[in-house]
Amino acid sequence: MKHTILRLLGSSFAASLLAAVAQGGPPTIVPTKLETAAAAPNQKTLDQLCDTAMKSDWAYQRLEELSDGIGPRLSGSPQNAAAVTQVADAMRALGARVQLQPVKVPHWVRGEERAELTDYPGRPAGITQAIHLTALGSSGATPAAGSTARVIVVHTMEELQARAAEVRGNFVLFEVRFDQRLAQNGEADTAYAQAGAFRFKGPAAAAKLGAVAALVRSIGGADFRLPHTGVTVWDDGQTPIAAAALSTEDADLITRLAAKGPVTMKLVLTPKTLPDADGANVIADWPGTEHPDQYVVVSGHLDSWDLATGATDDGVGMMAAAGVIEVLRELNVHAKRTIRFIGWANEENGGRGSQGYFDALKKQTPAIGAGTGSQVGAIESDTGGGRSLGVLAGVDASSAAAFKPVALALAPIGATAFDRQDGELGADIGPLQRAGVAGFAPMVDARHYFDYHHTAADTFDKIDPESLKSQVATMAVLSFFLADAPDVIPGVKQADE
Repeated sequence: MKHTILRLLGSSFAASLLAAVAQGGPPTIVPTKLETAAAAPNQKTLDQLCDTAMKSDWAYQRLEELSDGIGPRLSGSPQNAAAVTQVADAMRALGARVQLQPVKVPHWVRGEERAELTDYPGRPAGITQAIHLTALGSSGATPAAGSTARVIVVHTMEELQARAAEVRGNFVLFEVRFDQRLAQNGEADTAYAQAGAFRFKGPAAAAKLGAVAALVRSIGGADFRLPHTGVTVWDDGQTPIAAAALSTEDADLITRLAAKGPVTMKLVLTPKTLPDADGANVIADWPGTEHPDQYVVVSGHLDSWDLATGATDDGVGMMAAAGVIEVLRELNVHAKRTIRFIGWANEENGGRGSQGYFDALKKQTPAIGAGTGSQVGAIESDTGGGRSLGVLAGVDASSAAAFKPVALALAPIGATAFDRQDGELGADIGPLQRAGVAGFAPMVDARHYFDYHHTAADTFDKIDPESLKSQVATMAVLSFFLADAPDVIPGVKQADE
């Protein structure tokens, strides 16, 4: 989607802005209509929140403990369970009210994964070439000894259908490039969505045509011969085939060779899908003084892929959100409403945590859309460890002017941009946004986020402490502003998917 960045400071301000579970009571979801423009909480408090966040190393230290001490945190793994305990203990140590919300999560285990080109134009006798790849989440398996077949290279879904006769019994490689030019110009999410469509839907489409396996070019902006994993989605009742992501260099190699003649690959993938496992959302509340049963959610997801330690996806976002509670404790301030941290379960390969939270709200409140609404705002950080540039806001245009105090407080760190959007701003807050809750995210410099995204290089050394602090500051100021405003700011209700 196109971003229009609005600056909230200076003389052009007015013109620029034209364009769970609740403890102790049943929540409702959709917020009330904003009767009047939300007055700012004490501007001094917002300023102090920003200043305190930029001086605190708490989130950086906790992220180091999570990344280095536990490692990868794929749903269903022992590491994920250890992370739930570690994060919950850290929040209890701050004095927050902590609860673990149980959810059942997928339990997919990566097995052996290797491949080699066994025949191709110009191959000297007896020579093979190893290929760097990794299985996609929810991939099916080859036989233990592997499968050998020709690789059919396609660039669009239309080309896949046009070559259907060649696909049956063979491998399909979706050769679609990540557009780094978009990422360099503030459109990393757009680039990811464009290339990602072939990872999400390509293997299922290939399986329908009788493919033995599906391969995709890794989705990323840097060429380090690193395969990028990620989930793929199968149709209801469909038997998964083997599915893997190739490093960009190996996708290029196969494409060049295939232009000269048939290319044959041997592929060994042996993942397993085990019965669902126990997981949990980590919920920590910083109680409100006047409306403790109304909640502003500030969040990131706790799970990660299994290739690395998930420092940028999404350890940094989750710990930045947790850092909001530490800043509030440091200043000993409470807003009128409760600020609720959530470390979401299972964002990467199922979304069971956010759906479980939403379903629990629905059970307690059958008539969604009625009443004042206990979930009055939802913030999610899940775009990497870059510096915060400001706020992405899923609010009505008429509400945008109310956020000037947020920009004023964040001016010292240069996070004054405000981008009002109609779409969802995070996978985990998506269910809440679709019910009408105002959604938000820090606007993060994501130009190089997809260099390491879902790879073995997503490790703690990629985290810049000052950028992490800027995300804590942005979410601390924004969450307190929403929680202390006299009126609830309405969201832009999303269509059901």
